[in-house]
Amino acid sequence: MGPAFSLPPLREPVRVIGARTFDFSRQIAVMAIINRTPDSFFDEGATFALDRAVEAAVRAAGDGADWVDIGGVPFAPGPELSARDELERVIPVIEGLVAESDVVVSVDTFRPEVAEAAIAAGAGVINDTTGIHDPRLADVVASSDATLVITHSRAAPRQKYPRPQYDDIAAEIASFLQSRVDFAVSRGIPENRIIVDPGHDLNKNTVQTLELTRRLGEITALGLPTLAAVSNKDFIGESLGREKPERLPGSLAAATVSVMLGARIVRMHNVRESVDAMRMVEAIMGWREPVYAIHNL
Repeated sequence: MGPAFSLPPLREPVRVIGARTFDFSRQIAVMAIINRTPDSFFDEGATFALDRAVEAAVRAAGDGADWVDIGGVPFAPGPELSARDELERVIPVIEGLVAESDVVVSVDTFRPEVAEAAIAAGAGVINDTTGIHDPRLADVVASSDATLVITHSRAAPRQKYPRPQYDDIAAEIASFLQSRVDFAVSRGIPENRIIVDPGHDLNKNTVQTLELTRRLGEITALGLPTLAAVSNKDFIGESLGREKPERLPGSLAAATVSVMLGARIVRMHNVRESVDAMRMVEAIMGWREPVYAIHNL
């Protein structure tokens, strides 16, 4: 007997991403986060130094991450960082990681020139948190074998968007994502190289993000693999009254709920704990066998 709930169907669940193949009909990918920035949201510059960034990326792969996401510019509003500086931050980390592991490498960028260089350096995914703000980024991805993550957000890159309002948050985000998917396809990116992300907390307040999360099935119903980037975010801190170092249990709960509603990739800071949580979900769902089974045998 299968699970007592139904998951939204994926039109093309088997995906080749970078050097790995995923079957999202029975698999959850854990995406680790490496921020090579001095002002990152969670780690506040802990992996800004190049050697620490590469070390953290390799360690994440060793801890079981399927995917490592490297960012050189935070999403949060802030001063302009040149493309050259962004390249200097992310390309050496990509090169250092691909030399050590076959883990999927993605780069969190909205710039086409950074995307192009990242793909050339070995990145298999471009993670654009601006919903293809620059159409040329779609052209770069289309001319490669890379996968594109299309994220819902409203503000221009690194600009403030105060007091966001939604009349029907899940429906509006689903409509936005579908329109951007259609645009990406029109620029030559096949649908089987597109992933969607509803953008938890991005230009959304806590109440809005909570509603989005419980209605995530309306996003996953688009039929494309959905990424849930929930780790340690403010909607968790505000819901629980926890500061950033104390948000792991809430993050694991949010990731698990998202997966049960159809998400297939979770973007997480705490890799080992997140991998265990997602592998446990897979085991409960009957998608993977226990590592060993001796209890009561």
